[in-house]
Amino acid sequence: MSDKMTTAWWSLRIAFFLGFLLAGLDKFFHRLTNWDQYLSPMAQRGLGAHSHQFIWVAGAFEVLIAVMVITSWTRLGAYLASVWMLLNAINLVATGQYFDVALRDLGLCLAAFGLAKLTEAGEAEIPHVVPMDIRRAA
Repeated sequence: MSDKMTTAWWSLRIAFFLGFLLAGLDKFFHRLTNWDQYLSPMAQRGLGAHSHQFIWVAGAFEVLIAVMVITSWTRLGAYLASVWMLLNAINLVATGQYFDVALRDLGLCLAAFGLAKLTEAGEAEIPHVVPMDIRRAA
């Protein structure tokens, strides 16, 4: 993988690690925002009294994705991040507001997909050697 592709890969990898880690942890502490407000009415009806617990589960899932992205599970973590961000965008559109955040989440969805594809490209060059920084040394 070229130096420019490696730089792009590391930039995306670090961004998704930090973003998912911090957002996931904040689902427990509500320092950045009140995450419950972003649940669509449909999701709130479906979850009933368990809406807040769902936010905790979502936070734990986001922390798991962050760990996957920064470890040797980058490709799978990036695909999960992509799907997760798409689901977030759909949920936000269903609220009837937060369209700006939904648009941002669609951009993050595509960026995560790009990270997964960059990871696949790096793995195709020298298969079965992980993590990617080891491949560069070879």
